[in-house]
Amino acid sequence: MPDQVRHDGVRLFSCQVNKLSLIPKIDTLSQTMVKFMNRKLPVFFFFCLIFTLHPSAGYGSQAPPLPVIQNIPLPKSMNLCGEKMPLDNPYVREMLDRELTISAWDRAQVFMWLKRAGRYFPHIERELKKKGLPDDLKYLAVAESALITNIRSPKGARGTWQFMAQTARRNGLRKDRFIDERRHFERSTEAALNHLKDLKVIFGKWALAFAAYNCGEPCINRAIRKQKVRDYYRLNLPRETERYIFRIAAIKCIMKDPGKYGYRITPESTYEPVSCDIVKVRIRYPVNITKLAKALGTDFKVIKELNPYIIGDFLARGKYSLKVPRGKGPGVLSIIKRLTPPRPSSKKKLKGGYYIVRPGDTLNVIARKAGVPVKTLKSMNNIRGSLILIGQQLRIKP
Repeated sequence: MPDQVRHDGVRLFSCQVNKLSLIPKIDTLSQTMVKFMNRKLPVFFFFCLIFTLHPSAGYGSQAPPLPVIQNIPLPKSMNLCGEKMPLDNPYVREMLDRELTISAWDRAQVFMWLKRAGRYFPHIERELKKKGLPDDLKYLAVAESALITNIRSPKGARGTWQFMAQTARRNGLRKDRFIDERRHFERSTEAALNHLKDLKVIFGKWALAFAAYNCGEPCINRAIRKQKVRDYYRLNLPRETERYIFRIAAIKCIMKDPGKYGYRITPESTYEPVSCDIVKVRIRYPVNITKLAKALGTDFKVIKELNPYIIGDFLARGKYSLKVPRGKGPGVLSIIKRLTPPRPSSKKKLKGGYYIVRPGDTLNVIARKAGVPVKTLKSMNNIRGSLILIGQQLRIKP
């Protein structure tokens, strides 16, 4: 009985073979094909395997070498605004190494820094020289915004120097619904340099002044009081602020000697300062930018790009400098005067199918006076929201 059990598998296999033998034989052509497949295919797959595994397969006698990636060299010594960085401190050296490596390998970004520097550095350098400030301060603008004048951070900072609204107003910049001078390159540069100069007076060292610019004076003052240290490199600060100085230093290393880090850029590749006329204007009533542009022989887009600090479609009331295309400056004041509506009369507000917006007016009030639906009033004047300006001329008749 045990022998029978042990040989059950053999018996079953033998049975299956006998059953298969009952199947009719295949024709001669099919048999020939089967013999070919049995003989040739193993040889074919064998040679495919050898070709795939051989190190020089497809490349002749020698495989191409892998590219060698060089380490980014660290400077032996480093100073920022005349203050020496303690690179003998392992932490300081590693932090600089980190920021320099990250920045140097961000190739597209570095090329854009070098290109935009041709447009913006000349003005910053002139202002620094005029105020007697270190030339290295210009690299802070690169760290803040990559020299993009209308950039906005997730926290709400804007412009080349990334001012928050409160800090901007405190440093003399206009920030309201109609004008945001944080996006005015020249005005924000003046405010930023004055702010940095004040911070240097408060904290005594440029490193601490930079840190305060990044996270605010209260934060640095609290850290100094708590830790009893007035050395930036020994203070425990927010992580972003601890990286901030090293990022500025890394930018200085690369932009001062781009060739050392593998960057080649010709003078023709850099962006030139924008050529334009600057006119000081005093706007009594809002002026439609499209009408101004057409009167100057240019486009709305051109005026807006030259003056990114102007919000909306109108020149806001107040005194400020307006940029226009080169050669168009002499005619600006006369055109603005022509486009400025007459002072509104208290006796006669509706005339010739147009209405001049007065203090206290809303679209609902004006629509009621004109006898037209609000939707029609907005459509006739290309108004998307509900904002209207004092002195604005509205069409009230279809």
